Parts: sequence; C-alpha cells; structure tokens
Amino acid sequence: MRLAVSTLGLPGEDLAAAIETAARFGCEGLELRLHPDTGVFAGLDAGERVAVREAIRGRGLEVAAVAGYIRIAEAGPDEVVIAGLRADLELAADLGASGVRVFPGGTDAEAAGRRILAVAGLCRERGVRVLVETHDALPTGAAVGRLLDVVDLGDVTGAIWDVVHPWRHGETPADTCAALNGHLSYVQIKDAVSSTDTTPRPLWAGSVPLDTCGELLRGFGGWVSLEWERTWYPDVEPVDQVLPGAREWVSRYAIKSA
Repeated sequence: MRLAVSTLGLPGEDLAAAIETAARFGCEGLELRLHPDTGVFAGLDAGERVAVREAIRGRGLEVAAVAGYIRIAEAGPDEVVIAGLRADLELAADLGASGVRVFPGGTDAEAAGRRILAVAGLCRERGVRVLVETHDALPTGAAVGRLLDVVDLGDVTGAIWDVVHPWRHGETPADTCAALNGHLSYVQIKDAVSSTDTTPRPLWAGSVPLDTCGELLRGFGGWVSLEWERTWYPDVEPVDQVLPGAREWVSRYAIKSA
C-alpha cells in the first residue's frame, strides 16, 4: 500500500499547502480534487500542468489519482460525458496520475460501457484508468462490481472502494471485497460517526470497521487515500490531526502475514 491524502482535506484546498502537508506526514502521493478552487482542473494549459506536476514531484510525491465528477452511468446523451471524461483523462496523464475517479451517477451500465469504450484507446495509449467509486446510485461493491462486469474493459477500468458508502448501505467489508475482486484498484479510507451520520471522525474514533477492512486488504499493492472531507465539514479537526492515524493504518496492514 502507498498512502495518499486528498486535497479535499485542506482548508481552502490550497495545492501548495497540500503538497507540504503530504510530504511532512510521510505520504507518497496526493489525490487531487478537480475544481478551479484547487488550482487543478481540465482547463489548465500545458505550462500550468507542468508546473503542478513539478511542484508535486519536487517534494518526492506522486499524483495517486485525480478526483473528477464525471457521472459515467447517468442518463442522457453520451457526448457530453465522453468529452468531460476525455479531458479529465488527458489531465491525469499529463500529471502522471494513475487514473480519474468517476461517480456512477446512475445505473445505466450500457451507457457507461459505451462511454468508457470511447476513451479506451486514450487510456491504453497514455496509461491511465477510469476508476469508478462506490458512490451515489451504486454505493456498494456489489453494484459497482456488476457495472464493471457489464462494461468488461478491465484493462482500462478499476474500482475505488470508499470504505464508508458500502458499509452505511448495509454491505459488510467482506462482501464488498469479494464483489470487487478483480476490479479493486484504489481505496479511500475515512471514519464517520455512524452509518446514519457521516460526519468525519479521526480514524478509529468513529464506527467504520477499519480493522476489518484492513485485514481484508492486507498486502494490497495499490493506493490508499485519506479522504478527509473538511471542505464539506469545516468544523472537523484539521487533517494534520488525522494523517498520523492514516499512516498507522497503512503501516499496520501493508505487509502480508507469514
């Protein structure tokens, strides 16, 4: 496992502050939320992209993923979704990211398949993936696993397991892990007050079964990102107080038992 932190956790989502925080707490990467307020979005020109990439690399970090807001399985015409996805994938490739986080946004697996097929060549050429998060209309591992089974483009797709959403919808971590078998590419860790109150809590201070998730993921070789949603919950603790717990979680479960 390699630890990243999402820029979602920084007050004002300042990129320079995010870089310094990630480096100071021993992270290997950053998960970059795509929004003009963060300074990272598809509208950056070539020079700006180089500047972002070099600022991150200069502190010994990588871009784990870019967190976009494309809704890959939503109803409606394909063209707008494909154009947005293509733009985000080009940005991810320019920044050296592993892929682009997308939301389901709906349940139309056939539409998702058409849209991903339309960018599959770009993904293969530039070495980036479409990463579908357990979120919104498809919050469980079972739902995202079924979508990716239908899409059937495993060389350019992957699943993001956000540990809160499947659990709060009644799916056990073991069932999530099993359902995402063959698809799991990325994990977002966090804790929350309860399954009905998703206010963030420092790791092990809430109700999410983090140790169960960790045991299931022991030896996982991909990125694990702390998604500390202070942008949406400004009164919670600063990310500096939460990152040590994330580092401890990754260290605890990074190595397979003998």
